[in-house]
Amino acid sequence: MRIVTRPDFDGVVCAAVLEEALALTEPTLWVEPNDMQQGKVEVRDGDAIANLPFDPRCSLWFDHHATNRVTVPFEGAFEVAPSAAGLVWSYYREGLTKDLTELIREADRIDSADLTRDEVEAPESNPYVLLSMTIFGRKGQDAPYWDRLVDLLRSRPIDEVMADPEVKRRCEAVVAQNKEYRRHLSSCTHVKEGVSITDFRGYEEAPEGNRFLVYAMFPDAVVSVKIRYVDRARKRVVLSVGHSIFNVGCNVHAGHLLSKFNGGGHFGAAACTFEASMADKYIPRIIGALQENKPHEH
Repeated sequence: MRIVTRPDFDGVVCAAVLEEALALTEPTLWVEPNDMQQGKVEVRDGDAIANLPFDPRCSLWFDHHATNRVTVPFEGAFEVAPSAAGLVWSYYREGLTKDLTELIREADRIDSADLTRDEVEAPESNPYVLLSMTIFGRKGQDAPYWDRLVDLLRSRPIDEVMADPEVKRRCEAVVAQNKEYRRHLSSCTHVKEGVSITDFRGYEEAPEGNRFLVYAMFPDAVVSVKIRYVDRARKRVVLSVGHSIFNVGCNVHAGHLLSKFNGGGHFGAAACTFEASMADKYIPRIIGALQENKPHEH
């Protein structure tokens, strides 16, 4: 049996709970949602998929993204909820000996962006928030680190997790990186009709950093759009949308909107990937719908 999940904090916590609950025979497979949607992942009978779109070949499925709802029968749990990890925990908690309540509570808060302004401006004030920022899905070579986090979060309290040399090194790097990211956001973002638009396509490699920082830096916007190339070949574009967690006022269901552009997600956060040749057609349509700010019919 194998876990198939996404390399973000919710996915890591999903894996931590599933490793407690299941008899696993293979290492965790870390994949991105778009790869699942495009059929690029070899899902097998016996796989437990979490925090990713459904695949009929799996044996268990857990997810919380509104746009991933299915009508076919399956084993596992689906619910529009703060985190997928919370659903996995609810499904298995009665049979587990370890109390992971605190970890699940933080996964719920982080994945649903239920954060304070202080936690956004200075994530080092909360260890879980800072730890979550060390997980970057774009770096497949980091799989051993994600596996290590799963083991650490299963077996140690958060203060010991944060004291681990590799975790500590990455957290220090994130703090420095966030300072640089603020500068990149400032130079590449403009606000128009309530939408902050960050375009990183001018970079050979798009900057990474605190995904919530844009909401604090551009308080007049009710929703953010971030655009970047998938890789240096510049053949595919990733566009992400996020409702401001401080200036609540976006009525558009981000997941339903981006499902029309090869993507999906939640009401307040979603992403899509498309060919760069479609950018001039897709991007104005997406931004226009957000500026119009009407509830999106799916």
